[in-house]
Amino acid sequence: MKRNNPYLVVVIIQAIYAAMFLLSKAAFDHGMNNFVFVFYRQSAATIFLTPFALFFEWKSAPPLPFTTFCKIFFISFIGITSSLDIYGIALINTSATLAAATTNCLPVITFFLALILRIEVLRVKTAAGAAKLAGVVACLGGAATLAFYKGPQLELLSHFHFLGNYHKTQQHQGHVLLSGSSWIKGCFLMLLSNTFWGMWLVLQTFIIKGYPSKLLLTTLQCFLSSIQSLVVALAVERDFEQWKLGWNIRLVAVLYCGIMVTGVTYYLQTWVIEKRGPVFLAMSTPLALIMTMLSSAILLGEILSLGSLLGSCGLVLGLYFVLWGKSREQMPKASVDIEQASCLSETNK
Repeated sequence: MKRNNPYLVVVIIQAIYAAMFLLSKAAFDHGMNNFVFVFYRQSAATIFLTPFALFFEWKSAPPLPFTTFCKIFFISFIGITSSLDIYGIALINTSATLAAATTNCLPVITFFLALILRIEVLRVKTAAGAAKLAGVVACLGGAATLAFYKGPQLELLSHFHFLGNYHKTQQHQGHVLLSGSSWIKGCFLMLLSNTFWGMWLVLQTFIIKGYPSKLLLTTLQCFLSSIQSLVVALAVERDFEQWKLGWNIRLVAVLYCGIMVTGVTYYLQTWVIEKRGPVFLAMSTPLALIMTMLSSAILLGEILSLGSLLGSCGLVLGLYFVLWGKSREQMPKASVDIEQASCLSETNK
């Protein structure tokens, strides 16, 4: 049973992300301002994580130099505040399915950024390098298909809805989005959001070397992001009614994204990476797309088009090409280590 635990955990992780896409989309469709949503989400995450960070890492944490604090402030603004604000605008103009689909291009974007910063190396003449290049091309092709090609609409599941009149409203909005320029704008904003998130992943590797307390680092970033997002929200939204949280989908979305997504999945992802490695976790990303695609059609009445399906497949293929290339590059290193270990054991005998 213990062998199957990582498989169960990655399914839970992707189910949490799928619910995040659905709840965020539902909150925005019910009129919640996306900038206010980001502030509340990051505040909830900060409140949730602070006791754990203080209890587990406060005594063992290294000192925090001012220069490192400034770097953390910068990557918090780029990778969290800006990324989430842009993501909210993109989600309003597109769909939960598209949001789940574009997350599959995050490893490709991260690899491309690492290549520019010379953290990664691309050897096109090798099988691994060719696979990673093919992954980048497939990702670009999938993104272009999502943005510019609609095709026939697939309404196989849209009549099994549970939200009554809300379904009809969403169905009408889906037709408007698919036929308007807002869909194209939303696609590119979603990719821009993932690009900022990829920059955060790449730049954070340099921060962790100087400040290895990961839980405190995450909590500090959530706190700084909540301040930054508050400033942005106050500058954009002056209507006090938009800041009210009642017992509705807005409150549920805020608490869920702040606690479950930022808090719970942080621990679960760390556990999976420790047990099976980051590649195993990344390969499970398409599960969130499948869950979101089915759930959004049934619950939100979103209409899936052929272009969205083909574009999503392109992004998933790009993901797997890059992951295969990365694993292929790591194989010779592992084999060399095994050979060296065997040689040492023979000499010891």
